Amino acid sequence: MRKAALFSLTLLALPFLVSAGAAAAKPYVVVELYTAQGCASCAEANAHVAKLADKPGILALTFSVDYWDYLGWADTFAKPEFAQRQKAYVTRLSLREPYTPQVVVDGLAQASGAKAEKVDKLVADARKAAPRGAPDIRFVRHGRVQVGSARAPKGAAEVWLIRYDPRAQEVAVKTGDNKGQILPERNVVRDLVRLGAWRGKPVVFRLPAASEEGLKAVVLVQAGRGGRVIGAAEPKS
Repeated sequence: MRKAALFSLTLLALPFLVSAGAAAAKPYVVVELYTAQGCASCAEANAHVAKLADKPGILALTFSVDYWDYLGWADTFAKPEFAQRQKAYVTRLSLREPYTPQVVVDGLAQASGAKAEKVDKLVADARKAAPRGAPDIRFVRHGRVQVGSARAPKGAAEVWLIRYDPRAQEVAVKTGDNKGQILPERNVVRDLVRLGAWRGKPVVFRLPAASEEGLKAVVLVQAGRGGRVIGAAEPKS
């Protein structure tokens, strides 16, 4: 009887243990670099973020901005929506204006990308932080993604699809402060699409087609208007 009772208690405890293990799983640390090919201090920042991209548990994304284009420093990867995303962080983090190179970690903190030691500290702090109660994010059949249930931030969260080129690239810069130089770039974002809102209940979104072949996809669940990144997931290979 005693052994049977202990066995029954063990079975009852298993769902709790599985749930606790899932809740304790550490999410990605999302590192966003805002950069421009004509920016003098961006080459070093690009190279450092490329190294971070090789570390487990870190999702490094390079966003090229277009607001230096008026100087004739057109960035070959820039899109207006990338600069708009950065401007949302400027407002949220009470900064005076957007700048390059800037690194934003988990949507919570920022530092100059030219200051590698400060970037590394932000990443280390994010790794030590408690799990954020992320919803389960699953890529399902027929080009859809499902975001599960969890506690949503006040005012709901936004679900973003980001597609990026995972290759390490060397770009020959033709204009700007880096004219004539070779600029390293890694995980260059090519598509940024807001899929919709998430209010804590399960929801399914259809994923639009990629703009080009060879891109990797990641879905972010993020508090609105440049808030904290709650969860991030990539399709299982």
